[in-house]
Parts: sequence; structure tokens; C-alpha cells
Amino acid sequence: MAEAWAAPQRGPVTAWSERMPSRRMARDAWLVVVARALRTFGYGCTSVLLAGMLAQDGDAPWQTGMLLAVASAGSVASSLALGLFADRWGRRRALIVCGCLMALAGAVFAVSESYPALVAAAFVGTISPSTNDNTPFSGVEQSILAQTCEPARLTGIFTVYNVTALAAGALGGLAAAALGLQHVVSAGDAAFALYAVLAAATVLLFLGLSPAAEAGAVAASGVAAKNGDAKNGDAEDVAPVPMSRLPRRVRRLVGLFAVDAFAGGLVVQAVLAWWFAHRFGATTSQLGLIFFAANLLPALAQLAAPLLAARRGLLAAMLLPHFVSNIILACVAFAPGLGAAVALLLVRQSLSKIDVPARQAFMAVVVRPSERTAAASMAGIARSVAVSVSPVAATAMLSGPVGVAGAPLLLGAALAICYDVTVWRSYRSAVLTADS
Repeated sequence: MAEAWAAPQRGPVTAWSERMPSRRMARDAWLVVVARALRTFGYGCTSVLLAGMLAQDGDAPWQTGMLLAVASAGSVASSLALGLFADRWGRRRALIVCGCLMALAGAVFAVSESYPALVAAAFVGTISPSTNDNTPFSGVEQSILAQTCEPARLTGIFTVYNVTALAAGALGGLAAAALGLQHVVSAGDAAFALYAVLAAATVLLFLGLSPAAEAGAVAASGVAAKNGDAKNGDAEDVAPVPMSRLPRRVRRLVGLFAVDAFAGGLVVQAVLAWWFAHRFGATTSQLGLIFFAANLLPALAQLAAPLLAARRGLLAAMLLPHFVSNIILACVAFAPGLGAAVALLLVRQSLSKIDVPARQAFMAVVVRPSERTAAASMAGIARSVAVSVSPVAATAMLSGPVGVAGAPLLLGAALAICYDVTVWRSYRSAVLTADS
């Protein structure tokens, strides 16, 4: 295993990439970060108002659920298509097409009340019920970010990518509240009109990406050379790899990420809210305050990821906070009262997302540049499918005394801890640190 994951010997980069100035690399990274922030602001705004807008249009609750399921299926299908073909079509072109479809979907939702039209728009336009960016954009964007900086900066740049999006999503929720105060147009219609404008703005940003963002451009930063993907400029080494040809070691890592996502889906906010209400009698206002803090703390805590990765390496930054957070999650189930349970939950939330930038950086480092888009897209698809399934299992466990005793929390913690232990045992031999 150590041999399979050890970094290959450093090789020369292509003559073209050596002429590319690092300034262009940094500019591409910031274009991607800002585009995701705008997109997530739109998700944060529309996800708050979507269900109410559909209800006002006369749609039944089951129709809302069906539309969200179709939207999720559309995101998975688009992620699969981009994972297979984006590097061959061109990353810039693929992102522009997705941005245009997102703008089209926003326009349809803003002006139409036809349920079939809304379903079709949801399938093609990455309509999201939350601020989680499980969309076709993310795999391509992560590949671009990975080749715009040297290895020592990977965790830092992924931290900026995630924290900026989390903050933008929170601001989008505030924007939804502000739109609800005006009486000129429907708040939902206004939100989706804004969504379309934001999508158009991301298209303009993607138009500004340089040729260095493409799969054929081996970054001069040394990331590609470190992974041995540019030996002597061999075109075979830099040719994009489709998901169907990803190495077994990559598919195994993606499978472990799916287990972690399934575990996290067992304790999504809706499940925790039900449990706090039924176990401790928490009121709606109390739950609102609890989850405001629970959503804010992970964004702030992710700022510690680059420091931890620099000191302990990417694998430790991925697993140590995650492991401790799930030990604490298991303790939440045994808390004697609401105050203790909330305190434990907030500590758990402070640690639970530190692994995200390190995980994204780890994936970028352990695969060759030619495999990045396919690997990141496959990971996004696996996590999306797992997260969509696990809340069903969690709600099935909520009935009766087993649910009140915290069965979803305990099972989620147990699965996540198994993921941590398995990843550590499998990949600790790979000497892949943030600054190696």
C-alpha cells in the first residue's frame, strides 16, 4: 500500500507551463472562489423560500419533495457527465454551460408556476435545497484550484474556497429574510430572479479563466511534477482520465468518503432538531438559537485547517478533529439535560468540518492531475447519493424509544469513527503532508 500511494519522483514540467506566470494561477483561483460564493449565496437565499413558494403556487407537499428529488438526480447526472467529459470538453466551457443552465433555471422559477416546467428546470439547473454545494461545478472547480498553487498552499486555498461559501450561504439566508419584508413581488420570485442574475455573474467570471485552468495545462507550481504527471511532457501522462478508468485505490477512497457522508446524513439538522425537541422538550426558539450557533461555528473552525495541516500533515488534519468530534457526538446521546447536550453539540460542530479543506486537498494530492476532475466528481456523486439516502434511515430510527435514546446519533458516530480508523490504517504509509 505504501508503494501505491507514495509520491512519485519529481519530474520536469512542460515548457509551456514554465512560461506561465504565477499571477495568472492566483487569478484563476480567486475567480473560482468568488464564483462559488455567488452561487452559494443564491442557494442560501432560494432554499429558505423554495417550499413556501411552491405552496403558494398550489403545489402539494409531495410535489415539493418530488421536485427536490429530481433536482438531486439532475445534479448527480450532471456531475457524472462532467466527471467523464469536462477535461476533454474543456473545464472553462463546461463551467460556462453549467452557469448558463443555472441562470435559465432561475429565470424559469421566477416567472413560471407550471409544475412540469419547474421540474424540468430543477433537473438541468442545479436547484439546491441547502447551501451544500453538491453540484457539477464542485469537481471541476476543485481540479482548477489544485493546479493553481504549490502543495504547501493546497489546504489554505481549499479553506478559503469553503469558508467563503459558508459565509455567503449565511448571508443568502439573511437576504431571503429581507426579501420577505418587501411586498412588491413574491419573495420567492424575487429570490429566483436574483439567483438567475448571480448565475449570469458566475458565467462572466468563468469567461475570465485563463488557459492554465484547463486539464492540459500542467501547473508551474510543482503540484503536477510532484505527482509525476508531466514526465518529459508525455501527452499520455497529462491526458484526462475518465471515472471509469480511475485506479482502484482512488475508487476505494471515494467509497470511504461515501461512508462518512452516510454517517453525517444520519445526524442532519432536521434529525437533530427532532431529537432535541422529543428528548429534552426544546422549543422552536431554542432550536433556532442552537442551530444558528451550530452552523456558524464550523465556518469559523475551518480556518484552523491550514495550520493543522502544516503542523501534522493532511491525513492528521482530516482525521483527528473528525474522530474527536464523533466521540463527542456519541456523548451527546447520553447527555443528562438540554444544556449539556447543546454544549456537547456545539463542541462537536466546532470540530466536525475542519476536515473538509484537508480532505479536498488530500484528494488533489493523492491523484495525478489528469485524474483530479474525475476523482473529485466521483467523490461528489458518492457523497450526494449517500447523504440523500441516510436521512431516510435516520427517520426510520426516530420512532419509539430507540429514537429518543439517540440511535441515529450513535450509529452516525460509530460509522464515522470506523471511517476514520479505516482511512488511517489504509493511508498512513503515504507520506503526503501539506508541505511535503
